[in-house]
Amino acid sequence: MFAVWPCVAESAKPAAEPAPLVRAHAHNDYYHKLPLLDALASGFCSVEADVFLKDATLLVGHSRFELKKKRTLEALYLVPLAERVKANDGGVYKTRAPFHLMIDFKTDGPATYAALKPLLEKYRFMLTAFTADTTEPGAVTIVISGSRPREAMEKDAKRLAGYDGRLSDLGKAESRHLMPWISDSWRSHFKWRGKGDLPAREQAKLAQIVKNAHADGQKIRFWAAPDNPAAWSVFHEAGVDFINTDHLENLAEFLRGKEAK
Repeated sequence: MFAVWPCVAESAKPAAEPAPLVRAHAHNDYYHKLPLLDALASGFCSVEADVFLKDATLLVGHSRFELKKKRTLEALYLVPLAERVKANDGGVYKTRAPFHLMIDFKTDGPATYAALKPLLEKYRFMLTAFTADTTEPGAVTIVISGSRPREAMEKDAKRLAGYDGRLSDLGKAESRHLMPWISDSWRSHFKWRGKGDLPAREQAKLAQIVKNAHADGQKIRFWAAPDNPAAWSVFHEAGVDFINTDHLENLAEFLRGKEAK
């Protein structure tokens, strides 16, 4: 029996926390078995949740027929993130790294935003705060996508969320304090689908997009993009800030391999 004890003690040790992956974005994160928690277990620093306003409550799901009363934005994301930030003395991970929660509005923008604002106020202690010309980083940065209520957000003197821009916003001197991200559909702007080499013309186009965004202090993300190692490599080398995936463990392994080189 004494010989067994060391093994039992070893198995009881908690798994080591993964090093944060600042470029890993969990697309439709709520579809995973454990929303948010699976992404965190792989070291992801960005997750995406689709949100519907129903009966004055923000519910998470891809479509209305999937909605369940218990699957609220607060329960699935804000509460567990707050618990981690408190436990880790101010960070989502013990190793400090910026963390983003993208909230994709699927219902009326102004109404959904109006419901979100008081909810975010409860978690102000951990959230990035924006004004028209400043950004005060917090442990978690909220970015609003989907039905984005730009006018309502611009009127906010002090915001707890950034606005997700589109490629059409590039080069228009949009403030990074309003629009920290630029996201768009890969399929709408590129023909390459993740097989073979990225054509030279599209490679140059991607490089220019990244350059323009970074020149204005904004981060780039693509949705509807190929989700395989060939595409991840293209995005990684081009400097795309957030690599979209539905395959958490595979992308994590890919990025850790890149970091090890």
